[in-house]
Amino acid sequence: MRFEDFRIGDRFESPGLTMTEGAIIDFALQFDPQAFHLDAEAAKDSIYGGLIASGIHTIAATFRLCLMTGVLTNNLGSPGFDELRWLLPVRPGDTIRAVAEVLETRPHRSRADRGMVRMKIATLNQRNEIVQTIVCNLMIKKEGARI
Repeated sequence: MRFEDFRIGDRFESPGLTMTEGAIIDFALQFDPQAFHLDAEAAKDSIYGGLIASGIHTIAATFRLCLMTGVLTNNLGSPGFDELRWLLPVRPGDTIRAVAEVLETRPHRSRADRGMVRMKIATLNQRNEIVQTIVCNLMIKKEGARI
């Protein structure tokens, strides 16, 4: 989608992605090596009572899910998040999906070839529980832009 295609209130939903124990541990080994992400036995004694995905892993998986919708084909990057909340842990076997809602659209202040799209993205598990929310700002290419 081009910048001009986004409207406030538009909603996009991704397919699901099942978080496996192996994927959770592999991610944690590389990027967040804490016991409750790495070792199912050690995680039983944690405040989570079992192995959980890193929040950083959940963010990365959510972005992948958003890309899978095809909505962000003209995404040029992001200046960052305004809000991030981890509400519930993601556990091995959970199937997560992303639901994004457009909150705001505006032309870029200094670049006529792009606009800014502000979205709230909720990550839900298979029980429709919200496990994470993000409010992000995306730079989206405008129609006819040569970037």
